[in-house]
Amino acid sequence: MIEAVVFDLDGVLLDSEQIWDEVREQLARERGGRWHEGAQRAMMGMSSTEWSQYMHDEIGLPESPDEISAEVVRRLEEQYRQHLPLLDGAVEAVERLAARWPLGIASSSNREVIDLVLELSGLAPFFKVTVSSEEVARGKPAPDVYLEATRRLGVTPDRSAAIEDSENGIRAAKAAGMRVVAIPNPHFPPDPEALEQADVTLGSLAELSPATVA
Repeated sequence: MIEAVVFDLDGVLLDSEQIWDEVREQLARERGGRWHEGAQRAMMGMSSTEWSQYMHDEIGLPESPDEISAEVVRRLEEQYRQHLPLLDGAVEAVERLAARWPLGIASSSNREVIDLVLELSGLAPFFKVTVSSEEVARGKPAPDVYLEATRRLGVTPDRSAAIEDSENGIRAAKAAGMRVVAIPNPHFPPDPEALEQADVTLGSLAELSPATVA
């Protein structure tokens, strides 16, 4: 029996993966980095500590990882304040599930980005806990961020469901022992092997209901 639901943020509630991609690529090109086609997929699911280190080490940005992370967040927040890219049906889907279960967020976004999105969207009251992967030892596909979210919710992972869109997110939630509802990201679709690990696959947030989760 499901006792709590944990949402991913980017790609599930926000149409934002490509915005992260654009902001990091622009910064890399401005600073003389070696941006490449696989960089975004490589960084999907990484915590801010991990992807900023990647941009320093692999992309070749001269700034420290902390400086890289802070600048990416500053640019992202600027865009979100101008236009928050909420996916169609995000608010309604959260409301439907919050009527039945306590909700959490387990996101690879930085803490300040999570808080800003929930403030701007008006969704903050619906989430009992939020966890950024920068607050745990390892980002997705490691299960750490989901294990911490369920711990804070006071439920066991095997009685929790995760709503995910990416292969690293699906793998993370599955490794945590959760029921996984996948809504594949059309911009960066999960590979078939990862998608097979999901318990349920939906076409959009419109299909996300208590019945499909339970």
